[in-house]
Amino acid sequence: MNKAIVSASLVTALSTALVMAAAPAEASGMKDKEKCYGVALKGQNDCKAGPGTSCAGTSVRDYQGNAWSLVPKGTCEQTVSKTSPTGFGQLEPFEEKNA
Repeated sequence: MNKAIVSASLVTALSTALVMAAAPAEASGMKDKEKCYGVALKGQNDCKAGPGTSCAGTSVRDYQGNAWSLVPKGTCEQTVSKTSPTGFGQLEPFEEKNA
C-alpha cells in the first residue's frame, strides 16, 4: 500500500477515535445543565435569541425572553429575570414584561 494512503487512513482513524471519546464527556456535562430563558445579559446568551439571529452572543437586550443561557440543573427558576412574568428564569421562551 502507498505510504500516503496508510498515513491518511491512520489520521482519519485517530481523528474519529478522538471525536468518539469526547462525545460522552460533552453529553455528561450537559446532563447537569439546563436551558434557562430570560437570564442572559445583552450579547451573552448561549443560544437562541429569536428570529433573525444566529445563536450565541446575539441577544439584543438584557433578560431577553427568547434567549437562553445554560445554568446548573434546578437553578433556572430561582435565577433573577427582570422581564419574566414571575421575576425568575423560565424553562421555555416567554413574552417579556417591561423591565
